[in-house]
Amino acid sequence: MGVKGKEERVILAPDRQNQILKIVLEKKVATVSELAEHFNVHEATIRRDLSALEQLGKLRRTHGGVMIADGEVHSEPPFQERESAQYDEKKRIGEFSGRFINDGDNIVLDSGTTTVHVVDSIMKRKNVTVITNDINIAAKLRFSTQNKVIVTGGNLFPESYMLNGMLTDSALNKMYVQTAFIATPAFHPELGLSHFDDYLIPAKKNMIKCAKKVVLLADHTKIGKVSLHKVTGVEKIDVLITGKEVDDQLKHYLEDAPMKVYFV
Repeated sequence: MGVKGKEERVILAPDRQNQILKIVLEKKVATVSELAEHFNVHEATIRRDLSALEQLGKLRRTHGGVMIADGEVHSEPPFQERESAQYDEKKRIGEFSGRFINDGDNIVLDSGTTTVHVVDSIMKRKNVTVITNDINIAAKLRFSTQNKVIVTGGNLFPESYMLNGMLTDSALNKMYVQTAFIATPAFHPELGLSHFDDYLIPAKKNMIKCAKKVVLLADHTKIGKVSLHKVTGVEKIDVLITGKEVDDQLKHYLEDAPMKVYFV
């Protein structure tokens, strides 16, 4: 039976599933309702198709939609590679982040190769207190004598200059700040913020918890991706700053997300 008031297209399930794959490969993400409308079939039909494709490992189901399976993040390249990748985009994101820092603010700056570019904006402010778990960020801020830097302490990750662990979590639990600038390897506009390393999640959760406003900084390669461990849902993110390089379909998808999104 077709959709009420319409005539259902006669497309065999395998052919329709191949077409679904092509659509999701192009759009990166899609909803059940969008696919049902495209093929002029009931949503139940699409859900059966998606279940079959997911069992084959070709797609990953989300709440109300689907994304391509290779959108999963299992690890990150070495720090030196990440530091130079998308450098111009990350610099733009860091510069734009300055709009969310005022003189006298208390802020949290998460460890990352994008968040480090917020330092230049901080240098232009006065009486800002920066709490960070990144030795590299703290070292760059040593020249900013008009501002204060608090390093959380914790176990040092020598390859990335990051501090993490019980001491980090303990310090963050005692803070309250205006804004937290968070880094991530994966952000999905429906599933939220996720990470492949469960050891690193408590610090990010505590940063989000202690902040009045949460600003997520992520270059376009992180958008539409998911990883094993959920950090927080989209409802906890107030602002997303990403690059203008984000795919047009993903941009459209992000427009329906509850946070304010800037493409810079």
